[in-house]
Amino acid sequence: MPKKPPQSMPYEQGKWAAVFAPRRRGERRHWLVKSEPDVFSWEDLERAPDRTTCWDSVRNTGARNFLRDGMQVDDLAFYYHSNATPSAIVGVCRVVRAGYPDHTAFDPAHPYFDPDSDPAHPTWYMVDLQAVERLPRPVTLPEIKAAPALAEMALVRVGRLSVVPVTPAEWEAVLAMARG
Repeated sequence: MPKKPPQSMPYEQGKWAAVFAPRRRGERRHWLVKSEPDVFSWEDLERAPDRTTCWDSVRNTGARNFLRDGMQVDDLAFYYHSNATPSAIVGVCRVVRAGYPDHTAFDPAHPYFDPDSDPAHPTWYMVDLQAVERLPRPVTLPEIKAAPALAEMALVRVGRLSVVPVTPAEWEAVLAMARG
C-alpha cells in the first residue's frame, strides 16, 4: 500500500497562518534560515557556484512546511549562524527555487537519510538559496533578544526551528541594526 503524503494542520487555523496565506501580486515574504558555521557557513554559500545552494537536510515538520508551502522564489531570508560564538545573523539570501523534494532523505549514505521517506510521496523538502549580501555587521542573538522590536521574533520564541518566518517590521529592524 503506498504511503500517504505528509499532512499538516489547515494553515488558516495555525499560528503561522499569515505566512501561508495567498499572496498579493509581487509580494515578497521574509524568512530566517539557520546553519552552524562549521557545517555550512555564509562563506561557504558565497563560494558556492553562482553563490547558490540547496537548503537540504531539514528534518523538522514545522520547518519542512515553511520550505514546502511557504517560501517562494524571490523571497528573502536572513542567514543565521547558530551554535557560533556569538550566534548571529550574518547575511541576506534569496530563494531562487521554491520547495521541492529533498533528495538527501532517499540516500542511504547521507547522514540525514530517512528510510520512511517515500520518493512517490516525499516527507522532506528543500529550497535553493542564493547569497545576496553579507551584512555590514553581524546582528548577534543577545542584541536581538535585547531589542524590544524583536521580542516576538520567531528566532527568539521558537529557537529550535531551522527555518522561520520574519515579519516585515522585524526584517527592517534587523537591517537597521546591521547597517546602523
